[in-house]
Amino acid sequence: MSFLKKLFGGGGGSNTPPSTPAETHNGYTIYAEPVKDGGSWRIGARIEKEIDGEVKSHFMMRADTLQDFDTAATASMDKARMLVDQQGDTIFR
Repeated sequence: MSFLKKLFGGGGGSNTPPSTPAETHNGYTIYAEPVKDGGSWRIGARIEKEIDGEVKSHFMMRADTLQDFDTAATASMDKARMLVDQQGDTIFR
């Protein structure tokens, strides 16, 4: 029965990914938040910035998948920094 639970998503591990430290880049705070996708991790990151006293937040997710969390977290930070550099505050629109 345990085999069937794992096979169909009824158990077998935590869905909470490990946490990673935030990074500040050009006035933005970036959190790597890869998303578990089957046996791999999808690139994802939360980007925040305080604008006019309000914290704006944008969640970025990409189609890229990587096999382990640490590699996905590093790639997520790289993609988020690139997005900030290319789009700036327009990511919050």
